Amino acid sequence: LLSAGKRVLAHEASALMKLQEGLDTAFTAALKTLYKTEGHIVLVGVGKSGHIARKIASTLSSIGCVAIYIHPNEASHGDLGMITPHDTIMALSKSGETSELGDLLAHAQALDLPLIALTSEPDSTLAKAARHALILPDIAEACSATQAPTTSTTMMLALGDAIAVTLSNWKGFTRDQFKRFHPGGQLGAHLLTVADIMRSIDETPLTQIGTPTAKALEIMSAKALGCIGILDTHNRLCGIITDGDLRRVIAQDRTLKSIEEAMTPQPLTISGDTKAYTALKVMTEKRITQLFVVDTGQNVLGIAHMHDFLRAGIY
Repeated sequence: LLSAGKRVLAHEASALMKLQEGLDTAFTAALKTLYKTEGHIVLVGVGKSGHIARKIASTLSSIGCVAIYIHPNEASHGDLGMITPHDTIMALSKSGETSELGDLLAHAQALDLPLIALTSEPDSTLAKAARHALILPDIAEACSATQAPTTSTTMMLALGDAIAVTLSNWKGFTRDQFKRFHPGGQLGAHLLTVADIMRSIDETPLTQIGTPTAKALEIMSAKALGCIGILDTHNRLCGIITDGDLRRVIAQDRTLKSIEEAMTPQPLTISGDTKAYTALKVMTEKRITQLFVVDTGQNVLGIAHMHDFLRAGIY
């Protein structure tokens, strides 16, 4: 069983290598058409090819392209109205003779829309109708007994990824743009920066150097973050006092004339553009529960507390 599984993977890996080796100018021509598309990139396909088409549309949408999937049968019953004169059609069919594509392709031809075909048959109806035909290598399916779509759909999916990633890079799609399209889940969480989750300056416990102890403790209690930042005469962060620092003062039976007598100078800080998961790693390693967020001049911009990371789904 293990050997059989490895043979399938080896077969499909070999198919992908042949696909890569055979990639030609039709690929670049198709990309240029997609780059210039002002409307939707419309993915179509039936059966297993339809599932792959839907996934390619989803990938394109997530990296900055306006892409949709339309089922050819639904297109014949009204969904053709979703297609605009500014769209490009990308049709997937191993044989290139999928009858259900007929109405949709006729509609595309009537609107003179660019058609990109992903197919294994260069002489098929679909390939001949296409402005750009991306031909898959003639490789048998992994299941020799049934010839069920396996290797062919793997190649379609990989070719779709190659189109999407190359197009995204060409358009200059950034991580910040990607983050806006993925606000939920661990993926979105791992793209957040400290600035995305930190408390505002108004929520940050701060006081000036020389502040009487009672007043500083009042501020510290009101903000309820277990610390207070100490600012120098230029309003730059110069120290921090935590609940732990105060407990040590009490244990030593000391009396504080001013709050900075208990502070830790030059506290650990972080910049707002640091990835949130990186900041959390630092906090975990240093065994601290908060970090002041500062600019390059040590001016405080806010504070990030351990609870803020948990709320954002970063752990």
